[in-house]
Amino acid sequence: MSKPAPISFEFFPPKTPEGAKKLEQVRRELYALKPDFFSVTYGAGGSKQDGTLQTVQTILADGHRAAPHFSCISASAQSVRQQLQIFKDAGINRIVALRGDLPSGRGTFGESRYASDLVAFIRQETASHFHIEVGCYPEIHPQAKTAHADLQAYATKVKAGASSAITQHFYNTDAYFRFVDDALAMGADIPIVPGIMPIINSTQLMRFSNACGAEIPRWIRLRLQEFGDDTASIRTFSLDVVTDLCDQLLTAGAPGLHFYTMNQSVATTEIIKRLSLK
Repeated sequence: MSKPAPISFEFFPPKTPEGAKKLEQVRRELYALKPDFFSVTYGAGGSKQDGTLQTVQTILADGHRAAPHFSCISASAQSVRQQLQIFKDAGINRIVALRGDLPSGRGTFGESRYASDLVAFIRQETASHFHIEVGCYPEIHPQAKTAHADLQAYATKVKAGASSAITQHFYNTDAYFRFVDDALAMGADIPIVPGIMPIINSTQLMRFSNACGAEIPRWIRLRLQEFGDDTASIRTFSLDVVTDLCDQLLTAGAPGLHFYTMNQSVATTEIIKRLSLK
């Protein structure tokens, strides 16, 4: 029997005591699924990583692997070097390296303008200590001038030393496999793990997807709108859609699944159960 595909989960640092208490329960529930690792996001614009690091350290202390998101926005070479040492001292050996978002009206780019610059600097400073994850967009980064330019930017991150990639969420498998094929054709041959967004709140999903350029297929959008406030129907439909998406991806050879949990466990746990991954 073949080994089940690896899974991983993303959290964001809680901002309130209530959020911290809820995340503790969610962590415990998802630990039982034995994921490959957890990633932890942080705020845009070079915001402090205290919450991210604390959450990562808690996961590590619980005996699980964890990776902080790390952005180069507004960062100097010295500040990045210091942060990398903090990560090493904390026992962290995996990083999700991103450019990060520059909020309008404030903030500047640091010495590393692109994620590829950050990846190259991490490799220069720490050699092979860190497994470096990078992001990619099967449906094209919203700020990319062309699809080819977006692929080139991704290939540059791979050449700089990325270990593997996690995609933005999507609901169109053709977009994912086309991106994988095109990346391979450019010599970018690291594993590309699909990012999976369980549909928990349709309004929230639409907002996130509009912001990051992820397409919600018309048939999914219209069905969700048709259900209105019928949460039971939305839940059933959403679980069916996302489970089928994951099944198609794994059947066709995707190297794993990375779930954007939104600090919740029920939908993700149910999808994994349906897929018989654990």
